[in-house]
Amino acid sequence: MRTPAVAHDNAPGHGGHAKPAPVSVVVPCFRCAATIDDAVATIAAQSLRPAEVLLVDDGSGDDTLAHLHRVAATHEPGWVKVVALTANGGPSRARNTGWQQAEQPYIAFLDADDSWAPRKLELQMAALDADPEIALIAHPMIVRKRGSAFPALRSRVRTQIVGRRRLLLHNPFPTASVVLRRDLPLRFDESFRRSEDFLLWSQIVFSGYRCARINQVLAIWNRRADGASGLSDDLAAMRRSNHEARHKLMRQGLLSRPEYEFTRAVSVLRWTRRDLMLRLRQQGPYRPTPA
Repeated sequence: MRTPAVAHDNAPGHGGHAKPAPVSVVVPCFRCAATIDDAVATIAAQSLRPAEVLLVDDGSGDDTLAHLHRVAATHEPGWVKVVALTANGGPSRARNTGWQQAEQPYIAFLDADDSWAPRKLELQMAALDADPEIALIAHPMIVRKRGSAFPALRSRVRTQIVGRRRLLLHNPFPTASVVLRRDLPLRFDESFRRSEDFLLWSQIVFSGYRCARINQVLAIWNRRADGASGLSDDLAAMRRSNHEARHKLMRQGLLSRPEYEFTRAVSVLRWTRRDLMLRLRQQGPYRPTPA
């Protein structure tokens, strides 16, 4: 049965309030000096600014930590807090560390090379005010060249509840789109360096928590510079991690055997299509040989 959407007008609400949003923003940082200024700038530009920002240096081992302190010094004292990990533990550990040290009732996540639209938190907090039972709320994201403008908002902002069937098909919660309750008893699995977000969101939804998605693009994955790469670029490792995440959900009793087999089949089809599209792009356009 389709869950009715929660709709509200596309008009400034929280944005006019001086009081900050009760949100702690957690940003895992690994050798991110080239992008972190832009990421924090999109947090500072929020129409409803969060109460605090935690930049977690994940054992970068270069000048990243010093750069994070310089970023913090450009804002009002105490708004940006720098947390230093002595060794690289991956994004799960960095996010969990920031989550543990956060002081606000809600946690938002942003990666150091992504960007937020100015009204992201305003619209998400309005949806949470309208439905306080929501434990996690997200929205769509798009890939754009760094510095690109955000798409215009749709004329009507709608919030749709997301059920378990949606998670069986794909991950509807991009990490940089998520705002969730700090008091949730679940955390990122630190043994996963890929698919850790899908695993956590699935655990939350399959455990019965109310989760939702706004119908607006409110964040951008910035296209990487030529030659740059990240954890998600290793497609074979991503495929293995997705399989391991689904298997763990089944072992935890959150996914039945039929659901596991269904999601596995869907995943095989999706990855096969992705591999085919990648090969076609690499080959370039077809040009028939002249007779």
